[in-house]
Amino acid sequence: MSQSSELIQSAQRTLRLELEAVEGLVARLDANFVKACELILASKGRVVVVGMGKSGHIGNKIAATLASTGTPAFFVHPAEASHGDMGMITRDDVILALSNSGSTAEIVTLLPLIKRLGIQLVSLTGNPDSPLAQAAEVNLDASVSQEACPLNLAPTSSTTAALVLGDALAIALLEARGFTAEDFAFSHPGGALGRRLLLKVENVMHAGDELPQVQRGTLLKDALLEMSRKGLGMTVVMEADGTLAGIFTDGDLRRSLDRNIDVHTTLIDQVMTVHGKTARADMLAAEALKIMEDHKISALVVVDKHDRPTGALNMHDLLRAGVM
Repeated sequence: MSQSSELIQSAQRTLRLELEAVEGLVARLDANFVKACELILASKGRVVVVGMGKSGHIGNKIAATLASTGTPAFFVHPAEASHGDMGMITRDDVILALSNSGSTAEIVTLLPLIKRLGIQLVSLTGNPDSPLAQAAEVNLDASVSQEACPLNLAPTSSTTAALVLGDALAIALLEARGFTAEDFAFSHPGGALGRRLLLKVENVMHAGDELPQVQRGTLLKDALLEMSRKGLGMTVVMEADGTLAGIFTDGDLRRSLDRNIDVHTTLIDQVMTVHGKTARADMLAAEALKIMEDHKISALVVVDKHDRPTGALNMHDLLRAGVM
């Protein structure tokens, strides 16, 4: 057998074993999982995740996932907790302790203090009879029959199971709290999702003197001058009472020229798009983008509740803002 085949077979064996470990968790989701969720939901504090070694790395990720999905959480290294970091934990918190063996010395050392302070303890272990599992209010069973490591020593299947169980806990809590996409965006304001879900039309539109506008009855040549001055590739056309009459864009200009329209004698009323699609200033920029995409247009007029134009935006504005 070639080395390439051996490497592929090794990888396939690892994936199968880890898949089996994850599938085994499904049948073990029981009243303990429900109780763990209820303890965390009832807590007035945060979830403090602890774990040593590979379990610590998994714990770090679980804490980050909880924090970004509506459950305030942070990670504390159990060895450091014995040297002052226990001061970061309050009686209102819930501790989520990860240990495959359930007998990690650095965590077991903390158990008397956790009990004395009356802090609720949830354990996530591979051994329900271990000291950690027995000391906890509730134990989440993350046991696996075999590590993917051929020596059955390196944490592989067990850490995958712990990570997946942590994700299951975070998402169950997310749904129980009614956590929304907008809530998620508030914890990710710097990312693309944050920009899509937090940025509003009023944050990117051109308003005031930047808004190109002409009145009904304006000659097309004068409307083109207004478009050139404002540089948006469009102009708003206003009714006498200040409401929206229509919009004229670069696309409308191309179609007009195809019809051999005389820009010196033609009124804007004859070539504009009557009224056109509009947006509101308090609308999400992502919603405005969807309107443009659905109707294959490149610009939108922003109107108030009385249909009076207050601004305008185009695809370039959304592109610069990172919405698309």
